[in-house]
Amino acid sequence: MKNLVRLVNLVRQLRGPDGCPWDRKQTHRSLRRELLEECYEVLEAMESGTVSEFRDELGDLLLQIILHAQIARERGAFDLDSVAASVADKLVRRHPHIFGKTRLRHANAVLHQWEMIKKAEKNSESIFSSLPRCLPALLKADKVQRKAARVGFDWQRAEDVVAKVEEELRELKSALAGTNRRRIGEELGDLLFAVVNLARFKHFSAEELLSRAVDKFVRRFQAIEQAVRAQGKQLDQCSLEQLDALWESAKRPLKARKRHDKSAAPVRSS
Repeated sequence: MKNLVRLVNLVRQLRGPDGCPWDRKQTHRSLRRELLEECYEVLEAMESGTVSEFRDELGDLLLQIILHAQIARERGAFDLDSVAASVADKLVRRHPHIFGKTRLRHANAVLHQWEMIKKAEKNSESIFSSLPRCLPALLKADKVQRKAARVGFDWQRAEDVVAKVEEELRELKSALAGTNRRRIGEELGDLLFAVVNLARFKHFSAEELLSRAVDKFVRRFQAIEQAVRAQGKQLDQCSLEQLDALWESAKRPLKARKRHDKSAAPVRSS
């Protein structure tokens, strides 16, 4: 752990009287954006980076945690050791099946127990009392649904979740036939919530799925831009029909790859 101690001491020096002017002026609030960005960069490295890149991004995130702990230490609030002690104590409390006499065999039972212990610790009336207000909506929907599922409020079959998505789509179509914008917006929200539920039920992250879909759209649209430039034109000089044709052309390599993947897949015996 010598390098962790070294890092803590380096941050303390940077925050000291003869330290870095930038580090010295930082506060919990001024570091909010950096903390969020580092979290996303860790996720990016986890998905597409190398082992060394993932390690480095985790280090950047750790630096943010140590910075916040040092700022709190200077205010006499807490320090890094008390942060570690707090989470260690929490792990022991919320794992009585490991550190106590309770015995649980299944992951779902562990999650249910975790939610019940957490609710009792915080003396809250709802399992949603500790829900972070700053979560992006897709992540918040996923977290709400997972919390409800942990206490047994969940679908039994994927077909039932699909039926719910279809029901919400019918209600949206009905709303779109009218002019009540408030109802249209509400039905759109319900449809989005149902789609997130389907993703969660099938063990996907709706946030990641939408991010991949956005990336795919961007790649295809950039292919359109390249094709238009090759014709010596600008996008606004092309008709919608021309852009649609280029869009379909950009999709063909992906469709061909999908067909190849299917044909190359091994046949499973029944």
